Amino acid sequence: MNSLGIDKEPKDTRVVVAMSGGVDSSVVACMLKEEGYDVIGVTLQLYDHGIALEKSGACCAGQDIYDARTVADRYGFPHYILDYESRFKQDVMEDFADSYMRGETPIPCVRCNQKVKFKDMLAMAKDLGADVMATGHYVQRIDGPNGPELHRAFDDTKDQTYFLFTTTEDQLDFLRFPLGGLPKTETRKIAERMGLSVADKPDSQDICFVPDGSYARVVERLRPGALDKGDIVHLDGTVLGQHDGIINYTVGQRRGIGVGGTSDPIYVIRLDAEKKQVIVGPKEALSRDVVLVNELNWLAEPLNDRGREVTVKLRSASKPTPATVYPEGQGLGMGGARVVLHDPLYGISPGQAAVFYDGDRVLGGGWIVSTEKQALNEEAQGAA
Repeated sequence: MNSLGIDKEPKDTRVVVAMSGGVDSSVVACMLKEEGYDVIGVTLQLYDHGIALEKSGACCAGQDIYDARTVADRYGFPHYILDYESRFKQDVMEDFADSYMRGETPIPCVRCNQKVKFKDMLAMAKDLGADVMATGHYVQRIDGPNGPELHRAFDDTKDQTYFLFTTTEDQLDFLRFPLGGLPKTETRKIAERMGLSVADKPDSQDICFVPDGSYARVVERLRPGALDKGDIVHLDGTVLGQHDGIINYTVGQRRGIGVGGTSDPIYVIRLDAEKKQVIVGPKEALSRDVVLVNELNWLAEPLNDRGREVTVKLRSASKPTPATVYPEGQGLGMGGARVVLHDPLYGISPGQAAVFYDGDRVLGGGWIVSTEKQALNEEAQGAA
């Protein structure tokens, strides 16, 4: 059994490495090449060359494609660039725009992993005769009693499990994450030892297809009318002002709302896409303890009506919070769940993800479609 868990010698094991042009995937490819594996590097060109050349330091930009090719040439393994622009536009960019138009706050990097990298790219790797596909993600794949499991990275500050919650059991069986047990500082040391030109390259921070950080401009280009004006309305019905498009707002936002003269701080409570209204109010109006999700991807023993105790992350940068998750199908599309938080939270936004954990193990996750306040529901039932 080799280091990738395949019952072959490394030289007889073909590994397709998804290379973004950054330090992490470059180190993965070169580490495996040093171990004697049959490595093939693949980089996806996901959006227009002109835009790509304007933007550096983002995944799959023009400079990054060049960097990936340079690393492959230095270590002497084949490298291919695949044009996935049309698939990326349809499955990621269009979805991103539609989500904003619905008043949500989307996570396009998750959709990219779900629809492109771990679907189309993984299928292509199998077509190339690969035994496995490796990436530079900071997550751990651990063989459990019922098959491979997805676990948090050793380096908690770099953990990316939130962005990989859509990974299926079949995909996890084929994927490998060689950096999951390393701190990022060690990865850079390895890159320096290898003499890689990307050793000091900064991590990408922005969404790759947003060249200047302006999400609104991208959405407006894809969906003309996205910046239509509308009213900013207090929960009590008072119109406080006008906005320049609901896509400029997110649930929980406090700064930059564009109205003044209120005695107490106000927050964005919800967005009404149909009426083009931004609904605002006091912080306590944001309190929610029930979260409904759809497109549930579950990687553990099946859920039942008794529910399961978990911790759940509702934003990538938030800490997991205790909750009970129940199966819920009505109106939630492709398998849903009802998440009851043990303590209320503020600013939970539709379009984000709810990712469930048991310790460091990822149990699954889904997309947030709506939130509720359990106490309000109980009061309404009592009044009825």
